[in-house]
Amino acid sequence: MTKVGLFAGSFDPVTLGHIDLIQRASRLFDHLYVVIMTNSSKNYLFSFVEKENLLQQALAAVDCPNVTVLTAANQLVVTVAQKVQAQFLVRGLRGSADLDYELAMQEINHLQDRQLETVYLVARPQYAHISSSMVKEVAHYGGQVAGLVPPVVATALAQKKAER
Repeated sequence: MTKVGLFAGSFDPVTLGHIDLIQRASRLFDHLYVVIMTNSSKNYLFSFVEKENLLQQALAAVDCPNVTVLTAANQLVVTVAQKVQAQFLVRGLRGSADLDYELAMQEINHLQDRQLETVYLVARPQYAHISSSMVKEVAHYGGQVAGLVPPVVATALAQKKAER
């Protein structure tokens, strides 16, 4: 049986922590779908098309031949997992603050689809402090984002700032 994983997020913007998790998860599964999704509680800087392009470019710089990037606006992650026949959801944990939220989400997803398993990957220490929200805040005020995001994303953040 082919093992298919799905790693979903808003990726606004994609960070080096995301890229690390994608690389690591791609080694666990025969195929990994990275799905850009909507989180109704977040405000976005980039459009779906921009996020997809940035994620594709960032992944082109690393070795992940079994990864497919998709977008799925206004859907439950369980619905997308069923569509792509993923048996596993991949989630990253940066620290204990993420754990309570992720455990609750796991239970909600399990109620939707009892066959879907959640796999947690703990962030490497050098990425555990990085969040997309913090990256946007630093970029907004002209701070240094190198070392937090792929170079293509750093350029896109600078362009967004210049447009304002």
